Amino acid sequence: RSRDRTYKNAAQPSAWQMAAITADSGRMDSAAVLEILRQPGSPGTEGLGGQTQRQSGLDYSMAYDAHPTAIVEPGSIIGEGVRIWHFSHIMPGSIIGDNCIIGQNVFVGTGVVLGRNVKVQNNVSIYDGVVCEDDVFLGPSMVFTNIKNPRSLISRKHAFQQTMVRRGATIGANATILCGLEIGSFAFVGAGAVVTKPVAAHSLVIGNPARHSGWMSEYGHRLHFDENRRAWCPESEEEYELQKESVRKLTTANK
Repeated sequence: RSRDRTYKNAAQPSAWQMAAITADSGRMDSAAVLEILRQPGSPGTEGLGGQTQRQSGLDYSMAYDAHPTAIVEPGSIIGEGVRIWHFSHIMPGSIIGDNCIIGQNVFVGTGVVLGRNVKVQNNVSIYDGVVCEDDVFLGPSMVFTNIKNPRSLISRKHAFQQTMVRRGATIGANATILCGLEIGSFAFVGAGAVVTKPVAAHSLVIGNPARHSGWMSEYGHRLHFDENRRAWCPESEEEYELQKESVRKLTTANK
């Protein structure tokens, strides 16, 4: 990895843009980011990097590392501590939060929002309409879509559907996520799964089509519930309760 140069993004996000990513709660406020994307002169619109931002007088430039072969377009917003590997392409109008890792040969499209500490492994394309909250893991060569019925001869850019990946979720290698779905917090999509329905928080889904197969802890371990509907994460020792169609964490790890 090249460390001999620190790149700074040409576009300077205003205070209200960065606040959406660095919310006081410690989580990305995705609703606020989506509202920002709809505003004139903001990411994802024709006015990005234009008069509105230049006249603000604020300098919120963010230092990040990018390999010389990576293409980072002016008009993208890149947080501090982000690392961008070989041959990746970051499009204008995308937002990448602090401390993300963008692997080799990754495409991040206009309108994409990545929260803080998102890890994108090699050969992943993230298209317009995808929002990932903090701490999401996208495995090698996993696939997002944004149109359910694509045709080469018919333009359906007006019909892109949003896919929301909630905080802490993991999507395994070579998995496919159909558009318009929500992947719940700390859900776990197994390698090669084809997800055609929303995935509940903490749910483990596998197969084609993906089906619910169990429940996962925040640390990524399978939960085994006893007769009292209680389970403990073997790593964090946090306790969970199995409810009707969901899991609730009862205790918090001492860090």
